[in-house]
Amino acid sequence: MTSSPQRPAPGDELALLKAEFKVGSDVWRSALGGAVCVADPEAARAVMGNRHGVVAETSDFYHHRHGVFGPRAAQITIGRAARNLIQSHLLARQDDLPRLVAERLAPRSEWPDAGNLLVLRHLRDVLLHPDAPPHLHRTVEAIVARAVLAGARQRHSAPSRLLFRRRALHALHTEIRARQRAARPLDHPAGPRDLVDVVVGGGPAADPRELVEVYLSFLFATAGSIGFALGWSVLLLGTHPERAAADPGRTVREALRLWPVAWLFARTPSRAQELGGTPVTPRDRLMVCSYLVHRHPGYWERPDEFVPERWAEGAPDGAYLPFGLGAHTCAGATVTVRLLEDLVGLLTRDWRVSVTPDGGGPQVGPALAPPRFTATLSRPDGCPERR
Repeated sequence: MTSSPQRPAPGDELALLKAEFKVGSDVWRSALGGAVCVADPEAARAVMGNRHGVVAETSDFYHHRHGVFGPRAAQITIGRAARNLIQSHLLARQDDLPRLVAERLAPRSEWPDAGNLLVLRHLRDVLLHPDAPPHLHRTVEAIVARAVLAGARQRHSAPSRLLFRRRALHALHTEIRARQRAARPLDHPAGPRDLVDVVVGGGPAADPRELVEVYLSFLFATAGSIGFALGWSVLLLGTHPERAAADPGRTVREALRLWPVAWLFARTPSRAQELGGTPVTPRDRLMVCSYLVHRHPGYWERPDEFVPERWAEGAPDGAYLPFGLGAHTCAGATVTVRLLEDLVGLLTRDWRVSVTPDGGGPQVGPALAPPRFTATLSRPDGCPERR
């Protein structure tokens, strides 16, 4: 393993950790900022599940620029309300999916953006209810275009990004302050209208700046993470046509195993201790790499291959954590998987999918996004679908 103190170039972090990883010494002090990297499933489970209080309790989702939104009770309330809202929406709009896929993806679509924009379109009324101010709808769409899509930030200059961020935060801050004054609780008879209602109702007295950050986390998790996960599923299906008849649920789980969108989880040790034979202290930063955990050869057969059939028997204990693990597991994991299964099932049932990769690798950032590729959809009878 390298001991170089230099930080890798942006986008090289995954390649560095893959190069450092060695079975048998799979908790190690990495060249990635000197952090301690965890690839051993048993150690990962101890850290993420926080058995015996080995790490300082925290939440990935509720982190923001100023700290962590809390208290924990508010996190739980918001997570539960958001899950229920999205689940109700998906049930009510399930019949929209075939038309949406035909309109947005056929006959050709450019990925991974196509997946993000399809999810945005399907969940737009969850993100903002239809009667929200038009300028706010435009703001949310612009945030996705400029900050959520893979590589979007690099397409704009730093001054342009800063100016846009200030304008977008001001628009969201103004809306949240207005809804705080309106005082619509989560137990309103009609329920929350959208995720803005959810975050305001779950933290009615919270600093609006913090609530804006929580809302943005929802925006990135829906249009971003779900869209990227869909992109990985489509890419794997298109490059493995022999697996097209696989159960959609197994396809989604295998895609999330090979290419977990949330590929790195950061934690802080609560005390001096040993983890997988490596000494750590509260001054260290732990990084649980789900990408490496999901491909650990001691737990997975043919770990680097796309084998949906492996899910007939489920996952090895503790070796699968695409949504985290323990108390801070993503509250929306169930509804996320359900939406992905519905979309993959629709694609494999009604369409023949082929893909043309651009030759690049995964787009590595806070989320692990697919490389760019073109997907072509045709009906099983061989007649291309026209818009």
